Amino acid sequence: MNSSFSGFLFGAALACISLTAGCQRPFYQATAQLAPVTAQPVSKQLSADPKAEATIAPYHQKVEETMSAVLGNAPAAITKNPGESPLANFVSDLQRTRASRELGQPIDLGVMSNGGLRAPLPAGPVTVGSVFELMPFENELVVLDAPGAVVQQMFDYAARVKMALSGAVYTATAEGKATNILIGGKPFDASRTYTIAISDYLAGGGDQMTFFRALPPRKTGVLLRTAISEHIQELTKAGKPVEAKVEGRVKL
Repeated sequence: MNSSFSGFLFGAALACISLTAGCQRPFYQATAQLAPVTAQPVSKQLSADPKAEATIAPYHQKVEETMSAVLGNAPAAITKNPGESPLANFVSDLQRTRASRELGQPIDLGVMSNGGLRAPLPAGPVTVGSVFELMPFENELVVLDAPGAVVQQMFDYAARVKMALSGAVYTATAEGKATNILIGGKPFDASRTYTIAISDYLAGGGDQMTFFRALPPRKTGVLLRTAISEHIQELTKAGKPVEAKVEGRVKL
């Protein structure tokens, strides 16, 4: 590089430093603009589109036929409520049964929170639609291998809301602690690992069950909704009603 060109670059740089405002990019101020409202409110005043109705009709009929199919019969509604819940007992029990079948091993515990169950099973015919209302999510049934420390956290979580667990009974103290824990009829052993049948949502820390997050789930490949439907069908095939009750799994 010759000396005259070097001098030119040095002079340009010096000028830029001296006249900073002239060498900087102008500041750009973004201006927010809202798109014009083009939506049309949907109400009874909006007339139906015959062409759209004709297109939807066969699909609507198919969905109605599928959802109205009867899976079984419930002598009384299976409901959820604060504390030990007939509905949560029903679902957590069938989770253990189905997970045991899929993985070919006994499953110690089943966990289902009331928050994960969106509607009761009605008295009378239980339909496919009833199960979809109960479990509208695409949650998979999985199994966790939980060390004793995590299991204790789970029971303490349960004790705060008096939540029952399938395969166990315990006492919930006034301070929200779990004591006198029996799993499979045997005293809780903090030194061992327990298997837990649970939804992938709760296994991932849903409903504030964050103590499960570090545990890798073993997949069953079965949607929880499918497990519920097929369990009801199995009860019906065996000539049994669809029923559940509070059994005193949580002592106060």
